[in-house]
Amino acid sequence: MKVLVVGSGGREHAICLAFSKSGRVSKIYCANGNAGIAQVAECVPIKPDEIEKLVEFAAENAIDLTFVGGETSLALGIVDEFEKRGLRIVGASKTAAQLEASKAFSKDFMSRHGVPTAEFRTAYSNAEGIEILNSGAFGDENSPVVVKADGLAAGKGVVVAKNRTEAIDGINELESIAGKDAASTIVLEECLTGREVSLILFADGEDFALMPPTRDHKRIGEGDTGPNTGGMGTITDAKLLSDDQTKQIIDEMIRPTLKGCIAEGFPFRGIMFLGLMMTANGPKLLEYNVRFGDPETQSILVRLETDLVEICEAMLDGTLGELDVKWREGNSATVVLAAEGYPYDPKKGDIINGLDQVGDEAIIFHAGTALNKSGEFVTAGGRVLGITSMDDTLADALQKSYAAVDKISWKGMLSRRDIGK
Repeated sequence: MKVLVVGSGGREHAICLAFSKSGRVSKIYCANGNAGIAQVAECVPIKPDEIEKLVEFAAENAIDLTFVGGETSLALGIVDEFEKRGLRIVGASKTAAQLEASKAFSKDFMSRHGVPTAEFRTAYSNAEGIEILNSGAFGDENSPVVVKADGLAAGKGVVVAKNRTEAIDGINELESIAGKDAASTIVLEECLTGREVSLILFADGEDFALMPPTRDHKRIGEGDTGPNTGGMGTITDAKLLSDDQTKQIIDEMIRPTLKGCIAEGFPFRGIMFLGLMMTANGPKLLEYNVRFGDPETQSILVRLETDLVEICEAMLDGTLGELDVKWREGNSATVVLAAEGYPYDPKKGDIINGLDQVGDEAIIFHAGTALNKSGEFVTAGGRVLGITSMDDTLADALQKSYAAVDKISWKGMLSRRDIGK
């Protein structure tokens, strides 16, 4: 079987590695990949947003299965285009991808189907957003408010404002942070408090299979300080959710969401990501993603024991309810190493030292790397590497990851030392 993975980050490296463990896979391609992915797959110089070129490549090379890593390709309708050509592909349709691609669409969907979430209002201009704030819709001038760009913004289109003044500043700065298109519509939300947990699942339209619950550390600085990033580290830990909490999430969020997608004419097949806030009043859904998270994937897939090809076929054939998806017991942890200047203006081209010093205690997932003329790995993006380990306890998994982190260096390397705390 020949497999094509679409994407170029640490998430896609983890997906390629998972496919490489299948005895049914003879060849893996990755478009467009990176220098680390090239160690397990043949990298193809086609960008994830070049949909027609990807369709042609898959057809011409008789690709048996395509797996989409990131949200941009899905929002552009890659799944619809592949299916028109009779090509098998795992991912959400263009319509279903709106659950992530438009915050306003997703919040309205939650409201229509009774999914517990934060109170919200949608604004179609900065002036309207400020007017909503000044109306007292989210409390007085000292009340916290969450300001979100409606469109895709690579995890950076959210401002958690401590008060109305910060919220107004956030509205006015949103375009420069998230981009003009993403910020043309603004979603304002009440600020929920509690523990954040991510719960990701495989879905075949009607049935689903849960992955281990994860926690992401979004902010650049220790103690959750500084600006939001795409994610600076993750853990998997069964203790993040109790059995009762998991049942409540299934009954109040997952089943209504999947039934709602069917009712609205876009059965959800692929990977669904629930970003949750465990409040004093129960779990609330912060957001949907329609794909694996990054770096959640790195922590999750290292624990997968079932053949990923079998899971993909079950999602496409509608037989997921018949498959027992198995996971390794214990915990895993991923620590992200980022380039100097991330998340605003990351520096590129610095030589990465110490990769050959990391032994079996950790897996190195490449996110933003390239090879220089001397064949050395260099930084080529904001998040450069993800260092992932597994063990019977979270403390031991973290110890392994940080021991590996301490062997790696480049000028200005950034990482958090409090992942899992």
